[in-house]
Amino acid sequence: MSPFCCESAWLCLAATTAVLGGIILSRSKSPRQLGSRVVCFAGLWGGACLLSLSLCYSLLLFSLSCFLMYMYSSDQELLPVDQKAVLVTGTDSGFGHGLAKQLDKLGFTVFAGVLDERGPGAEELRKTCSKRLLVLQMDITKLEQIKDAHSKVLEKTQDTGLWALVNNAGVFHLPIDGELIPMSSYRKCMAVNFFGAVEVTKVFLPLLRKSKGRLVNVSSMGAEVPIQMMAAYSSTKAALTMFSSILRQELFKWGVKVAIIEPGGFSTNFPGTPDLWEKMEKDVLDHLPKEVQEDYGQDYIQLQKDTLKIMKTRSSPDITPVLRDIQHAISSKNPFPIYTPGRLTYLWIFIASCSPISLLDYISQKIFKPKHLPRSLSTPY
Repeated sequence: MSPFCCESAWLCLAATTAVLGGIILSRSKSPRQLGSRVVCFAGLWGGACLLSLSLCYSLLLFSLSCFLMYMYSSDQELLPVDQKAVLVTGTDSGFGHGLAKQLDKLGFTVFAGVLDERGPGAEELRKTCSKRLLVLQMDITKLEQIKDAHSKVLEKTQDTGLWALVNNAGVFHLPIDGELIPMSSYRKCMAVNFFGAVEVTKVFLPLLRKSKGRLVNVSSMGAEVPIQMMAAYSSTKAALTMFSSILRQELFKWGVKVAIIEPGGFSTNFPGTPDLWEKMEKDVLDHLPKEVQEDYGQDYIQLQKDTLKIMKTRSSPDITPVLRDIQHAISSKNPFPIYTPGRLTYLWIFIASCSPISLLDYISQKIFKPKHLPRSLSTPY
């Protein structure tokens, strides 16, 4: 074979592989999904590598790239709804509230777990959704309420069974240094964000095993990326992510598929109201030892409420990407193990996973550096 033919073959294979990768990247319905991104980058990387490999290895790499692209891009059909039953926790507001409405419109039988069955969120669901949706009083830190919800779900789904459980309920805390976060806030975050989700999962897993259904746990980008001022919240979400990853392997033999949703910055009322911020600030100040309060200063603590305001302004008000990914995890024949909705979410998780720690810390210090310094560090000697 002439050198010209070999060179032409290399160029043709390189261009074809790169184009295939680019097409999947551009046409992906949810480019934030980790699996899709891996495939896209693999295709583009393969195209570049083909330029410097022998024809034999080029053919092998080309075949492998095409196979991987086919595996990830095909067979992503959505299963029929058929009034499948889905339980969603934390539907008073935010992601859970929007998801309950969307699933109801699609024809699912929705069990909407709420913290307050008489609250405005619960009332809105009753008014705007179909009769298929049932609001359940479900404080996930109270086992008796979880078991009561289980009894009602079991009663309503005797014929169809429970197809999916979405653990969405969660709590936040005042963004502030880990040293200043009261132990009560650590315990509350752990009780809701981790232990509550685990408790609900354990109670409802027999129904999911019976239906060979889906377990979807809503975690956070903070579970993978260390973000200053989020010690309590991110730590509990990291625990939930690891719990989900282990269950994904353990439940495989039962036919139950587990998906983790790790959203980036989205604007919901999740952080709470100004009144709640005042209460959290007071809780911080009331539990500080005198020496710690002198080092940080009361002004520093009070200024941390600005972080919440910044979070709201910089977050995306459109939660559609999150709802779309959760719906895909529930309905797809082959859901992805991890979804990362949100602008640059995937990139941040990639950097946190692959870059040297010193580089990650440097980048984080530049991007997430607090606007204010503690009194002892800002006062000249």
